[in-house]
Amino acid sequence: MTTGKEQFVEFSIKSGSPEKQRTSCVVVGVFESRKLSDAADQIDRVSKEHLSEILRSGDMDGKLGSTLLLRNIPATLCDRVLLVGLGKEREFRDKEYRQAFAAAIKALGETGAIDATIYLTELPVKRRDAAWKIEQGALVTQETLYRFEQLKSKTDEVKRHLKRLTFSVTSRKELGEGETALQQGLAIAGGMELAKNLGNLPGNLCTPSRLAQEAHQIATAYDLKIEVLEQPDMEELGMGSLLSVARGSRQPPKFIILQYSGADAAQKPVVLIGKGITFDAGGISLKPAAEMDEMKYDMSGAASVLGTFQAVAELKLPLNLVGLIPACENLPDGNANKPGDVVTSMSGQTIEVLNTDAEGRLILCDALTYAERFEPTTVVDIATLTGACVIALGHVASGLLANNDTLARELLHAGEESGDRAWHLPLWDDYQEQLKSNFADMANIGGRAGGTITAACFLSRFAKKFEWAHLDIAGTAWKSGKEKGSTGRPVPLLVHFLKGKCQD
Repeated sequence: MTTGKEQFVEFSIKSGSPEKQRTSCVVVGVFESRKLSDAADQIDRVSKEHLSEILRSGDMDGKLGSTLLLRNIPATLCDRVLLVGLGKEREFRDKEYRQAFAAAIKALGETGAIDATIYLTELPVKRRDAAWKIEQGALVTQETLYRFEQLKSKTDEVKRHLKRLTFSVTSRKELGEGETALQQGLAIAGGMELAKNLGNLPGNLCTPSRLAQEAHQIATAYDLKIEVLEQPDMEELGMGSLLSVARGSRQPPKFIILQYSGADAAQKPVVLIGKGITFDAGGISLKPAAEMDEMKYDMSGAASVLGTFQAVAELKLPLNLVGLIPACENLPDGNANKPGDVVTSMSGQTIEVLNTDAEGRLILCDALTYAERFEPTTVVDIATLTGACVIALGHVASGLLANNDTLARELLHAGEESGDRAWHLPLWDDYQEQLKSNFADMANIGGRAGGTITAACFLSRFAKKFEWAHLDIAGTAWKSGKEKGSTGRPVPLLVHFLKGKCQD
């Protein structure tokens, strides 16, 4: 199983003075003005300004992400003190907190410290409470330590002395809240790790059958209901649009249905739909060769649904959840879709396939129609759908489009809370004009202008019976270049969104 539950270190929460910690390392912060954080100031006072002398000597300037490891600090019980630069105090926000935390974890990994107590969780972050800081600390820690080396014959030698990490809170009153936040952070981190592991697998290993296998293992581990539809089942249902994409591949398509029951059976579910194109060569409308290897990430929507299910099951959230994953490959072949072909979707609507590389919407539309049978309160589809979204939003925010403004606000809020942000784009009827076809009910593309929006407009035609939102994660699901790899997004956004649904 491509597990997403591995914990690199053991975590705990405690309250106490930094100078009294019997640990291999205590981590405290320093701002650019050479102002010490409260915890650092406590150490400075008991050590008779030992830290202040170091700052005055110029060995540490407090620049964001910088670190300085000190040993044998007078009047302390720890072996080491790690100073972490926090940048400008007035600019210390969410992003800076995460960046400083990541720098601390990276530096700890390069020391000989077996355990550490980190006081960055006590830093004031505007509009953020202790629970948020601890959850983010757990996420950043696991993300910083993550490596994908399963396919290497020899793994890179990386120092990993750190085995235990303690997050400090300012008072004992925050311990209970901190423990809850820690468990939530670790559950989300585990879901992200699962999504990253699946995304980073190459297309020859992560096939539609492999996705179905992973779903089965998650279902077994957490006692979830699962059903996997095979090609004859999809033919019987009339999923002509989905099956048209799969025709060019020798890998059989799969339609995965996961069900988590955390609430009364009478409660209508939320449905998540994840695009599961395990490799996308573009079909007959072949993609350029450069960076085509990254099209193994075209199943990141499916991976995020599986990761979210694992996190939801870990947290035992009190709601009912359905996951739908249409999975296949999109390859050129004598039997593949051709530009100009007309296919019939499960809804009965016909589609002129003007570009075979706009295949994600062809499999999602049948999944949206299938979702109707669950009478859902809400449906969210997640897909690496358009290159246009990368042009519009870069690699910072996922694109968000919805047929319900309240739902859009809920998702935007979840993104802000989790640090996994999205940006709301319009879904106006004006854009529907671009999908007109002379030969079918609609075309599968609407031209270059507003490509992300017209792709969502296409999907909206199959989502008229429920509240629906679409997350385009083409720019956020993976990184290119030196840091190439899956990001595990938008698992944090989805888990926070579903947690909010439990409070409705």
